[in-house]
Amino acid sequence: MTCACLGIGIASAHAEALGPAWVLHRGDDEIQPRRIAPAEVESEARRFRRAVDTARQRLQRIRARIPEGTPADIAEFIDAHILMLGDAAIAEAPQELIRERLFAAEWALQVKRDALLQVFDEMEDPYLRTRKDDLEHVVREIQKALLGDEGNGLDQDLDGRIVIAIDLAPADTILLHDRGAAAFVTEYGGPMSHTAILARSLGIPAVVGVRHATRYLRAEETLIVDGGQGVVLAHPDSLVLDHYQHRLEQARAHHAVLRRLLARPSRTRDGVNVELLANVEMPGDLERARDSGARGVGLYRTEFLYMNRERPPDEEEHLAAYRAILEGAEGLPVTIRTLDLGADKGLEGGEIRCPPAYNPALGLRAIRLCLKEPELFRPQLRAMLRAAAEGPLRIMLPMLSQVNEVLSVRRLLEQLRGELHRDGLDFAPQVPLGGMIEVPAAALSAPLFARHLDFLSIGTNDLIQYTLAIDRTDDEVNYLFDPLHPAVLRLIHLTIQAGQAHAIPVSMCGEMAGDAHYTRLLLGLGLRQFSMEPHGLLEVKEQVMASNAAELHHLAQRLVAGLDREDYRRHLEPLLQTAS
Repeated sequence: MTCACLGIGIASAHAEALGPAWVLHRGDDEIQPRRIAPAEVESEARRFRRAVDTARQRLQRIRARIPEGTPADIAEFIDAHILMLGDAAIAEAPQELIRERLFAAEWALQVKRDALLQVFDEMEDPYLRTRKDDLEHVVREIQKALLGDEGNGLDQDLDGRIVIAIDLAPADTILLHDRGAAAFVTEYGGPMSHTAILARSLGIPAVVGVRHATRYLRAEETLIVDGGQGVVLAHPDSLVLDHYQHRLEQARAHHAVLRRLLARPSRTRDGVNVELLANVEMPGDLERARDSGARGVGLYRTEFLYMNRERPPDEEEHLAAYRAILEGAEGLPVTIRTLDLGADKGLEGGEIRCPPAYNPALGLRAIRLCLKEPELFRPQLRAMLRAAAEGPLRIMLPMLSQVNEVLSVRRLLEQLRGELHRDGLDFAPQVPLGGMIEVPAAALSAPLFARHLDFLSIGTNDLIQYTLAIDRTDDEVNYLFDPLHPAVLRLIHLTIQAGQAHAIPVSMCGEMAGDAHYTRLLLGLGLRQFSMEPHGLLEVKEQVMASNAAELHHLAQRLVAGLDREDYRRHLEPLLQTAS
């Protein structure tokens, strides 16, 4: 008998796995209230401090075991948790409860955790809800140390096993990978949770959001995890088992075939060149990008420079980071996105003071924040102009919604060039300036933006969620996140048409660009620059090389011509069929 548990599929380099289940039982029973005698206060406070130190040392050991060449964002998750262990709300406040209210250490930490979680629950922003997960993971590390449960069950050989858990902290996920687990299934999490992001970065098949998985899945029973479809199969019969074993063999053989495409040009069968670029977080990610055959960096995110610090980075810090990425790119073009955070995301302890937003996703963030606070923006732009004198750098502005934002940046850049000239510093007199199209208003106004920008880049992640009015990190509504919605495709098409009409390049840097399932559709809509996570590049290249751009263009024109729903689906199907 075959049973299936449906969850949220997590796409990864190896989307499927087959193996015996290994159920992680944390022993996370509810911490019971317990008081101590006055004479025990100092010893209990010391016990708490030792637990914090033990948790920190464990995370540092795990960080040191991250394999060389692993994406930098994985280490950043651990670094963030180590930093949180030094936060007064976690490291100091529970000690006050121990001293003032005679709470045992475990109970003091739990009470403080509950109070902080209530604050997070009142926040609207998806990023801040992710920080709530961070708090849970860090508190759990301290509780494990207090309870003498440091290993948490993952410090053993898991070769080929599929781990079933309620949730996995970033440290757990790294240990899981290090110990040879084939896949994992969790009860909680969405496509943008830390668990999911790490799964994609590490190439581990995963399905998250499978409710009651630890209750219904049994240790040692054979499981199939299909991360691409978001399905977990338990007790597969011989036919299903043979089917997936065959698929896994095909996937291994296909990977070898893809590697042979590295030396070949990214060109369609009818001779149309398509540029394949990489999205990167840190200079260290460039090795993966080059190994995948990327012809440049289509999106370099700068937010890591601002995170977990008291003050924003100065000009020299920016310059050092941009020089490093240009050096690592070895002469290939690099597109650097300006700060894409809000005052609510990482600048809390800095010099920028902004009132809390009722809905931060629609509030003061990205280009809006930078223009409102030029002292935050100026050092970044000055550093970009200086770095551009040393390599092919392009500046990209996030979350544009009106042309005046572009004009304001151009005026500021002109002022900064004058300052750099007076200061006697080398800088590039002309740097290509582009904008991200990720707000419906920007897509509808793309012809206006194209008159004032040197290139456009479509950020599909935000464009889709803003167009469809859904939060892609919310488990309750993220099933509505649909890249193929007619409104989304029309906005993409409008943007590409605007670029063609004004002879400027249009790229796409959202997750849709790195999904080979959509490559033929995007080629048909006229996209000629794709920027993606490096692990997806060769599969996209395979589709490009097997496609005829003229035929796809004809099919796509019929798709966006205002057809009714039945015709729309009928014309969409051939554009989604992978070429062979």
